[in-house]
Amino acid sequence: MADDYLNPGPSRDEIDAWQGPLLLEFGTSWCGHCQAAASVIAQALTEFQSVEHVKVEDSPGRQLGRSFRVKLWPTVIFLNDGVEIGRAVRPETAAEIHAGLEKLRD
Repeated sequence: MADDYLNPGPSRDEIDAWQGPLLLEFGTSWCGHCQAAASVIAQALTEFQSVEHVKVEDSPGRQLGRSFRVKLWPTVIFLNDGVEIGRAVRPETAAEIHAGLEKLRD
């Protein structure tokens, strides 16, 4: 699991070419909603060791976040081989993240 938000983070082309399951998280280190969701996300990921977790610092005008139409933080996007399978916006429970991660197994 990533500890810090990447700035600038990967490009959209890199995400689209990603092989395997990926949990892509958009937010900022100072965001209260992001801080609250951190333990929820970490808890859900304990069962899914093979899923990469990439945290990307987002703000207005950042291309990667805009390309995924991110409006609120944190937004967690579940991708498999670069294709979006699902997303969770401001998740409050590990069950919300777990449900998205389960979709990556299908």
